[in-house]
Amino acid sequence: MELRHLRYFKAVAEEGHITRAAEKLEMQQPPLSLQIKALEEELGVQLFRRLPRGVELTEAGKAFFSDTERLLDDLDRAISKTQRIERGEQGSVTIGFTSSVIFHPSTKLSIQNFREQNSEIELNLTEDGSAELVRDVAEQKLDAAFIRTNISHVENVKTYKLADEEIMLAMPVGHPLLAFSKISAAQMVEHPLILYRRSSGPGIYDSVISALNKSDSSPNIVQEAPRVGAALNLVATGMGISFVPASLSNAHSEDVRYRPIDIDPPLTASILLACRKNESSVSVRSFINMARHTFS
Repeated sequence: MELRHLRYFKAVAEEGHITRAAEKLEMQQPPLSLQIKALEEELGVQLFRRLPRGVELTEAGKAFFSDTERLLDDLDRAISKTQRIERGEQGSVTIGFTSSVIFHPSTKLSIQNFREQNSEIELNLTEDGSAELVRDVAEQKLDAAFIRTNISHVENVKTYKLADEEIMLAMPVGHPLLAFSKISAAQMVEHPLILYRRSSGPGIYDSVISALNKSDSSPNIVQEAPRVGAALNLVATGMGISFVPASLSNAHSEDVRYRPIDIDPPLTASILLACRKNESSVSVRSFINMARHTFS
């Protein structure tokens, strides 16, 4: 039994007439009659009763029609879904991000615009460190990821640089450095410093340590937090000062204040999009293009 036999049977059952069904199927009546007869012989049942003007389903035919109709409808939906996924109109996309990148307005706008313009594509989001996100992209656990550190040695992964943003100094309310409009490296090293772990954000960590070392003073690191959010929580308690990308300068607005940093060259934090080389998914390529366009 072939799929076309089921479609022939369905057409005859719906029309109640072999000639009209043949016209609907754009074929001749004699071959269609032969196909229906062959189907009945293969099943070993009579599907239709022949009438003077047409045909009608037998009880066995009615049962077979019900199951055939459901099967063909499911098949048509599966075909349509497959074709829509191929065109990038349906499916799912999983995007990763670091805790600091998600606060950037263009990151949020990229996600929002993609959802609005691709309502039938399921967009899943997950947070982790840059190294873990890049690994998951390489292992196809993620489709793309917003990261801070350019990890270029991972096979089959490439990165697009989306933006550089200023790094600012975060201080608890009442901190003496708030008397200055800009803070130099020499001023910072006199105060307890909170950083988030290098494993979570090696790009920002290395930039900060390098800048502070140029001031000929060793930074007084009192705590390493797992994420930028945790670092800001510790700043808010008065434990020390920390560094954050400018897009986070509205966080903890009641307990934390922010100042620009007077360092040459300026301290910046990159935002990059990691994705697989030669990505085949239309939906994923669409998201990548959306993100690059939004940041440009």
